[in-house]
Amino acid sequence: MNIYFSKVIKAGERQREFNFRQLMNGDDGSYYVDVNDDKGNRIIFSMYRDANGNWKTSAQKLPLWIHNAELLLGEAIECFLKEEKAIK
Repeated sequence: MNIYFSKVIKAGERQREFNFRQLMNGDDGSYYVDVNDDKGNRIIFSMYRDANGNWKTSAQKLPLWIHNAELLLGEAIECFLKEEKAIK
């Protein structure tokens, strides 16, 4: 079963739609994320929980606006997880 959701987040001085897909590794510890850049190119990366429970991007060579939005991306995942648990 694929679990995915989308969230519009302000990143790089504009609103962007980020698409999240949970990796099927048995926990909620990592997600694939994709978003379009200003030229329409798709950027795909993953996010994971670090040892402190914070969400981090996995790739080093991402645009700065993605790195700057890391906290907001993590909050979007946490919000989704809380909503999902409330439904169950």
